[in-house]
Amino acid sequence: MQFKNPELLYALFLLLIPIIVHLFQLRKFQKEYFTNVAILKKVQLQTRKSQLIKKWLVLLTRLLLLTAIIIAFAQPYFSKTNSFNTEKETVIYLDNSFSMQAKGNNGPLLKRAIQDIITSIDENEKLSLITNTDSYRNTTIKAIKNELLQLEYSSNQLSYDTALLKAKKLFSNKANNIKNLIFVSDFQQKTQEFSIEKDSSITLSFIQLNSVNKTNTFIDSLYISKQNATNYELTALLKSNQTTTINLPVSLYNNDQLVSKVSVEIKDENKAIFTIPNNQTIKGKITIDEAQLQFDNTLHFSINTPSKINVLAVSDDDANYLKGIFTEDEFNFTQKTPNTLDYALFDTQNLVVLNEIENLPNTLITALKVFTDKGGVVAFIPNTKGNLQDYNTFLQQFNFSVFNSILEQEKRITSINYAHPIYANGVFEKRIDNFQYPKVNLYFPQNTSQSTAILQFEDNKPFLSQRNNVFVFSAAINEDNSNFKNINLIVPTFYNIAKQSLNAAQLYYTIGLNNQFDVSVNLQPDTVLTLVNNEESIIPEQQYYNNKVVIKTNDLPENAGVYEIKNKNEILEYVSFNYNRNESDLTYQNLENIEGITVSNSVKEAFNTIKNDTKVDELWKWFVILALVFLIIEMLILKYFK
Repeated sequence: MQFKNPELLYALFLLLIPIIVHLFQLRKFQKEYFTNVAILKKVQLQTRKSQLIKKWLVLLTRLLLLTAIIIAFAQPYFSKTNSFNTEKETVIYLDNSFSMQAKGNNGPLLKRAIQDIITSIDENEKLSLITNTDSYRNTTIKAIKNELLQLEYSSNQLSYDTALLKAKKLFSNKANNIKNLIFVSDFQQKTQEFSIEKDSSITLSFIQLNSVNKTNTFIDSLYISKQNATNYELTALLKSNQTTTINLPVSLYNNDQLVSKVSVEIKDENKAIFTIPNNQTIKGKITIDEAQLQFDNTLHFSINTPSKINVLAVSDDDANYLKGIFTEDEFNFTQKTPNTLDYALFDTQNLVVLNEIENLPNTLITALKVFTDKGGVVAFIPNTKGNLQDYNTFLQQFNFSVFNSILEQEKRITSINYAHPIYANGVFEKRIDNFQYPKVNLYFPQNTSQSTAILQFEDNKPFLSQRNNVFVFSAAINEDNSNFKNINLIVPTFYNIAKQSLNAAQLYYTIGLNNQFDVSVNLQPDTVLTLVNNEESIIPEQQYYNNKVVIKTNDLPENAGVYEIKNKNEILEYVSFNYNRNESDLTYQNLENIEGITVSNSVKEAFNTIKNDTKVDELWKWFVILALVFLIIEMLILKYFK
């Protein structure tokens, strides 16, 4: 038993006063004489004995009465902790990620957890609560009840370490407070293990909610597997952790109109293949019907009419090989000689190819620097008779390593950087072992310390390297110096360099990742592009260049779908966003091995445990009642005891 006011117990010493009064009463007895003395002496003896017993009983009841009153004022209580005078703080992390859509015994895990939190906590108790999207500090259940009932699932889940750190910041700096941190989640398995640093000032309670069914089938990804003059072949990859093979219908929609439907047998994974025409704009989605999780049953995608890329070749000689690569259906190809070049042309170009020109005047280098600063891409091919000083001035302007004097030595190009974006997207089905290596007769030796090597010679010197928006060849590729033009590697190299100069929107992007794409448009000053989906309108991060806008997205937009890219009221093209599929894997962490936490599977159970651990049973009322009982006993003794 503990006391709120233990100093009042010193008043128990005052109980000596009634004891002293009863022991040293100074009242004198008056003598009375009667004829029958023997009988009177006997009556007197009995009376004195009765009075003595009565006196001690009254003394005892009064002592007990005063003792009960003193203890009542000291406010005794029972508690597992010394918490009567201690302030309590509660912080709750409520996981509202997509995996909490899974069904538990009483419905979706998140919705059931919200109901249990509302019913388990006193509506006026102070607490703080965070989710993956919102934060409520020093509030009450009564104040945030409506927000909790309307809480939506979020695609942006905090890592558990981040949530723990964020929750700890909501506690005060008071060292003696009782601090309870409660995690409510399904604790889905992540790539990074959940690590907890021991903190004796905080009591950690983890509530791991379990789904009844841990199987899930979902659309993992979508890509164009084949393309010809008239059609695209779309391949949707489906994954499942079903233990048995199931038959699943997969539907393709364009602008909410059903285009095609196929049936796929799936156990671990399988593909659904669709064929669509490539001569139209597609606002599409792939859907399946699966009951466990809903967010991964639909995958949105969009296909736009491709914008033509403007390519300018500056060449002393005829560059017909470039004209053959940059065909009219995808490119606007222009060729100029250094003498006829108008630098104002750069403002309308996406890619400028310096094709083996001998001299690079400072004015041209300066104009190219301005061009790249505005988002343009430059590809530089040297001439075997080129001005080394001009070349090195150009390279230094773009922070490349300089060329050494030209070396007459046959070199083979033996190394391909398969991970580079030029070659990473379907150029090679696999790494080539029996590759017909191109070669050069003359080249400019160069280091790659300041750039990324894409193609390298057998001595690891670069043949093609990149830094930011500039690509540099270290040797001429004309037929007198190299057979590079005769190798089928030349087409994807220049084609994909040009494609990088106008980074058109992909089939779709994933919400929460760093996404970037270009929109070919000429904007008026102070004009911005917006992403619009039904009534949702977003102004994304964007940067305007001469003839394009670079758009960057991360956490916005928040909702999956096909968005219109609009310039005021004009729809320029479409872009699609989907939720990350990381939440689709219903594999969960084992929390039993984590030290320093209390684990339970029920919100109500956890909150009842916390209440019992901090519960205070106050006893002062019982001592007041006891004092009244002793008072009544004393009154009865005084009245009826003779």
